[in-house]
Amino acid sequence: MNTTPSSPLHYISTTAADRPRSEKDQPQVDATKPVRSASERALVLGGGGSTGNAWLIGVIAGLFDPGPDVTDADLIIGTSAGSTAAAQLAGATPAELFAAILAAAPQQRTGPVGSGSGRVRPAADHMDRTSKIIAAAEDAADMRRRMGAAALDLDAESDGSWQARWRATVAARLPSQHWPDRTVLITAVNARTGEPVVFDRHSGVDLVDAVAASCASGFAYRVGGSYYIDGGYRSNAENADLAAGYARVLVLSPFGGRSRTPLEWGMHLATQVDELRARGSRVEAIFPDSNSEHMFGANAMDLSLRPPAARAGYSQGRAVAQQLTEFWR
Repeated sequence: MNTTPSSPLHYISTTAADRPRSEKDQPQVDATKPVRSASERALVLGGGGSTGNAWLIGVIAGLFDPGPDVTDADLIIGTSAGSTAAAQLAGATPAELFAAILAAAPQQRTGPVGSGSGRVRPAADHMDRTSKIIAAAEDAADMRRRMGAAALDLDAESDGSWQARWRATVAARLPSQHWPDRTVLITAVNARTGEPVVFDRHSGVDLVDAVAASCASGFAYRVGGSYYIDGGYRSNAENADLAAGYARVLVLSPFGGRSRTPLEWGMHLATQVDELRARGSRVEAIFPDSNSEHMFGANAMDLSLRPPAARAGYSQGRAVAQQLTEFWR
């Protein structure tokens, strides 16, 4: 398995409208079971903040120019920043989204991590607080419960106005607010129970709310009677396990396949890839190269880094397009 950060293409494997409901009645995909399908291709879009979203769009646009068009995947899995990208691709072409990132006026940080008064917590502070939660947790389920409890505590301390602002922010990022006809899965975690959640177009949840929940990295986002936190806590920043049963799986990982959780929890991307390979899938992954790694992690919510992150992704996409064309056919 080659995961050298300096290589643009990483061969992980080459072998085979708001509808409030009560928490009890909230439809959602069974997140404990992989999606079964006779279809061929799955695209996994991982989390990585604002810069991660830009990098994802850049990679897809870079691939699209010479080919292949990975937006025609039979399944698209979106987590956190990847959920935004998955939803954006439902309403605009990769070229349009890439151009919009480059044309945007320079800005600073954004995101749901903040206080009810509108102040934005630095991403580094958020990473420090969540790292302490991970260190105190006994296992993945305990970690998810603790993350949910911490998010609900922040909600209780706020005036609640962030919810409407966050929904409006997410809605403004989406060219279309309608679920696409293709199969798109958006991950989240139930903040009260810690249970993994996966939304799709049959869940009875608006696309905007599904994305807002998947990207809720500070507060818990309410949909009907339920509260949700970032989908990256479901399994990892990619949630590639949901692609089980697909012959070819392409993973785009802004965090480079890294995980902040202990290896024994089994949440690392490499573990999930091994499981996909054991089921007969061919898997390839693209990670940010060593020259662009500084734009992720603590800098992931810095909007001023979105254009360079998109350009870096675009260059990587173009560089590996020919190699991926045969894989994706």
